[in-house]
Amino acid sequence: MRSSSNYSFYQYPFEPKSLDIAGYQLRYLDEGEGDPVILLHGNPTWSYYYRNLAQTLSPQHRVIVPDHLGCGLSDKPQNYNYCLENHISNIELLIDHLEISKFSLVVHDWGGAIGFGVAGRHIQKVLKIAVLNTAAFRSTRIPLRIRICKVPFLGELIVRGFNGFAYPATFMAVSEKMDQRVAEAYLKPYSSWADRVAIYKFVRDIPLNESHQSYETLREVENNLELIRDANIPLALYWGGKDFCFNDHFFEEWKLRFPNATAHYYPEAGHYILEDVGNVVEAEILSFIS
Repeated sequence: MRSSSNYSFYQYPFEPKSLDIAGYQLRYLDEGEGDPVILLHGNPTWSYYYRNLAQTLSPQHRVIVPDHLGCGLSDKPQNYNYCLENHISNIELLIDHLEISKFSLVVHDWGGAIGFGVAGRHIQKVLKIAVLNTAAFRSTRIPLRIRICKVPFLGELIVRGFNGFAYPATFMAVSEKMDQRVAEAYLKPYSSWADRVAIYKFVRDIPLNESHQSYETLREVENNLELIRDANIPLALYWGGKDFCFNDHFFEEWKLRFPNATAHYYPEAGHYILEDVGNVVEAEILSFIS
């Protein structure tokens, strides 16, 4: 691994690369050699979430870990349309830029809808998929605390003004207390109102009805799940049982949609499963991907 003083976050020994997308810089990690694995984070995390998994996989694989636009070390344009379609398109552009013909996926949180959006459009390129506490299908199940953050004006004030989404996640998304340095690293890219624009937009982009701009895109993602299943792409589930958002209902839904999936369940882990039981999950993902 290469390190850089410019990116000396706790346990983040990487030097990100950059891809220009419509004048904005999308940062991504590109580490190791071998069959490519793309790791897609959700909200309100960034590539830091995969810092240990990237180091576990990179001795045997080429590991690609983007920060979605608005997240982590990527640019955070204030007037960008942070919608599901654009996030999917950005990953497609990155894959084309890196000339990747075959890849596996690891997805978490919003990375699920984004990653399966990419996979559904490029089934012939997908080798395997590891699924961590996420969804890629329509649902109206949303915790009240997140639903409040969708309320116009009030939600923006909570998320962007008071950091009432990223900060609470450092203790609500884990079952064990997070090391303070780790919590600081999660929050470091989101230190101001402007920096938290995408965190708020991700919440606003949860489509709960047909009038929402991302509803049809998510419907497409969901419809393509059947194609992915029928293509017999190996899929494995890694699920934290104490997730307040993607709870056991979503775990059971995945098993119904992919009855041949290998299912791993960790009853004491929270939403940030790689923080709570990372050593175990990382070893199992390496075994599955390899």
